[in-house]
Amino acid sequence: MTDARLGTARVWAALGGDPADLDRLQIVGPAETLPARHAVTVAGAAAVGASLLAGTRSPVVLDTRGLAVALRSERHLRIDGRSPGSGFAPLSAFHRCADGWIRLHANYPWHRAAALRVLDAATDEEATAAIAAWPAVELETALHAAGGVGAAVRTTAQWRATVGEPPPLVEHADLGPAAPRPERRPRVLDLTRVIAGPVGTRTLAVHGADVLRLDPPDRPEIPAQAWEALPGKRSALLDLGASGAVLEELLTGADVVVTGYRPGALDRFGLAPEALAQRFPGLVVVTLSAWGHRGPWGARRGFDSLVQAACGIAVDEGSADAPGTLPCQLLDHATGYLVAAAALLCLRRQRATGGTPHVRFALAGTAAWLQSLPRGEPGHVEDVDPAPYLVDVPTADGTLTLARPPGAVDGQALDWPAPPPAYGAAVARWVAR
Repeated sequence: MTDARLGTARVWAALGGDPADLDRLQIVGPAETLPARHAVTVAGAAAVGASLLAGTRSPVVLDTRGLAVALRSERHLRIDGRSPGSGFAPLSAFHRCADGWIRLHANYPWHRAAALRVLDAATDEEATAAIAAWPAVELETALHAAGGVGAAVRTTAQWRATVGEPPPLVEHADLGPAAPRPERRPRVLDLTRVIAGPVGTRTLAVHGADVLRLDPPDRPEIPAQAWEALPGKRSALLDLGASGAVLEELLTGADVVVTGYRPGALDRFGLAPEALAQRFPGLVVVTLSAWGHRGPWGARRGFDSLVQAACGIAVDEGSADAPGTLPCQLLDHATGYLVAAAALLCLRRQRATGGTPHVRFALAGTAAWLQSLPRGEPGHVEDVDPAPYLVDVPTADGTLTLARPPGAVDGQALDWPAPPPAYGAAVARWVAR
């Protein structure tokens, strides 16, 4: 476990953790449980290990077998014993272009519709056929301009030539002076979607936070993603543009705000980090995006699969015949656990010394960190039996089978707290502490 421990030490230092805390972490299990050329198990263990250390002052243990199940949690999701189906829509795949490859993301109806418009297609089959005539970068640009999502497959060198240096793994700032807030159960306002942000905020719920997720009424979450994202949280629907007073009340009562939209996308609702710091001194602000807030891609939409395609991971994990993928959506999951670790550490520091902390993450920064770790050829790895790391959760929609949160504290395995997932069922207000 030396590599995993070294990886955790590097991540913990980047987060600003006390090096002495590393003695509380024990990593057990096989050194590799998710085979890839990139150090996926090491990176996953480092991110999850950091979240465990930040969530408690007690000894913690991480089993790499449970880690493997948690990092692919969406694959183990069941509703009344049945799989909800593939997590990817037909167009959300690699497609051969006129001069290379492109990866599309069309899981959400509005992104699929944008792709069909650009490709002048009525069906997924027509769209796939049309892609073959497009140069990859030209199609990528057209999709972005139309509100769609796609990324041409590049080598790492081509990616760096396109955007320059990647974002760091984590960026810290203090947005302004504030008195220390009192010790209390933290309230987390969750403005995230898909995987990375929701993994972070559900991890905060595991460590005792009251997490309230807000979604726009006109853009419903995919049911499987909602079931995966919501254990331990309350979920409410709120039109931010038409509910300013409600949002202001929620922000007044919040200790942490986590946003997972493109940089600037929420500014019109008063949710820019600097605006939050002025109105709510002492609030912990955590922002994450796909590409980071600087550079030519800062305003683009993005997802884990697209970042893998754009930054060189797909080439390095692929073959001469086709690009490949990591064995899990590691950029999403690792970033999520880093979000939780950062929020917990910032809460601890704010309560001790004050300030208004702001922490930034980007999937592209996590990708660059993963690419910096030592690599090797994937060898034979025994499949992990997921059964010991799954739990059944009764919900109004049926019985969900979910991956347990990874790790144990003081010898006690972590588990999902109440409430069970119930998308949009809560009222947009805080419960009494």
